[in-house]
Amino acid sequence: MDYLFLIAGLVLLFLGGDYLVDGAVDIANRFKVSPLIVGMTIVAFGTSAPEFIVSLESAIGGHPEISLGNVIGSNIANIGLILGFTALILPLAVQKATFTRDMPFLLIISILLFAVLKDGVVSRFEGIMFVALIICHTLWCIKQTPRPEKETVAEPKYKLWVAIAITLGAVIALTIGSDLLIMGASALAKSWGISERVIAVTIVAFGTSIPELVTSIIAAAKKQADIAIGNIVGSNIFNILFVLGTSATICPISNYNFDVFKFDLWWMIGFVLFLLIAIFPFKRVVLKKSYPDTRYSTLGRIPGAVMFLAYTLYVTLLF
Repeated sequence: MDYLFLIAGLVLLFLGGDYLVDGAVDIANRFKVSPLIVGMTIVAFGTSAPEFIVSLESAIGGHPEISLGNVIGSNIANIGLILGFTALILPLAVQKATFTRDMPFLLIISILLFAVLKDGVVSRFEGIMFVALIICHTLWCIKQTPRPEKETVAEPKYKLWVAIAITLGAVIALTIGSDLLIMGASALAKSWGISERVIAVTIVAFGTSIPELVTSIIAAAKKQADIAIGNIVGSNIFNILFVLGTSATICPISNYNFDVFKFDLWWMIGFVLFLLIAIFPFKRVVLKKSYPDTRYSTLGRIPGAVMFLAYTLYVTLLF
């Protein structure tokens, strides 16, 4: 039964996140909201909605290790598993803003997360600070992103009441899915004799990262790999600042053992550092060669293989 709860929770989270984006984007289009704003807010939230709901309900329900492990594990899986695997399929193009703006920012807030968790509590003030940072970062990205001269808003696909019903149904699916996932994960941790943290940073984190995994693989398959790495980096920023920040703002996270999370936090920071080095534009800066297209640099198959194998090693060491 625990396995059924886990699987049912993952399915509902995947479907809920997918339909939440559909419904919310359709409502935004109906009210003539810019595609740029939609992409950086609604779509970003939609792909991180599973992490958000799971972390929030875990914090409220007294499962801080699942709440934190979900965020940290998702960020590790996003880089090591998803980017690593996707780069093996097709080398990923890197845009300038990803390397010069988003990756350094991700490294800074990853180190900040380490410092915040060190005292054994994520307070409401720290949660508000994280939320303020994600608002500032989003506005910064919108300001720096060039707008097309004629920005057209897509026509809505559904009637307004249908779009609202889809959005509300998605939220309900996410809520029920997170409940089932937490129940199944907690029960499995007890039956296997391992901590909720280990379950959270592996099974739960992988489950809530499914939207990013599917998006990245489809992008690579359609040879639109330039969006894959930007979406993953943005998702990691969103996970730390919005998911954890909002969860802590609503319900401060405490009663966790920082010493056991240090292992995961060092791996998370290590993956960010390796990715930053892997996408360094050597051809542009060192070899003085420019790419023939709009790429700033590339994440190739060899770094992708290293990240994928490192993630496999990380999971192996956990168990």
